[in-house]
Amino acid sequence: MKKVIAVIFTTMLGLSFVSTAAFADVAKGQKLYQKKLKKACGFTGAKFAAKHTQDEWEEIYESGKFKEEVHKICPKVKPESIKDKWVKHLFDFCYEYASDSGNVPSC
Repeated sequence: MKKVIAVIFTTMLGLSFVSTAAFADVAKGQKLYQKKLKKACGFTGAKFAAKHTQDEWEEIYESGKFKEEVHKICPKVKPESIKDKWVKHLFDFCYEYASDSGNVPSC
């Protein structure tokens, strides 16, 4: 019985590490904005994320038009210059600091 519990506990612990790495990260999205988009956009991440509400950002992301929306907000940023692996992180950043969230990023 102790071995079964130990195996279950070990499995759960291992899965908790794997599953957290699979999710997007607000802080990573903030860093991506600062490094890749801020200069081309010409304004802070707070202003960028506040262009829409959380619901609007979610609708844009789910419709697959996130890259195009970034291009609308920042015309110097071409949609093809945004890597697919960045999109989820950038979306999480925008969602976290949207105009109706009450949160303000430090960038």
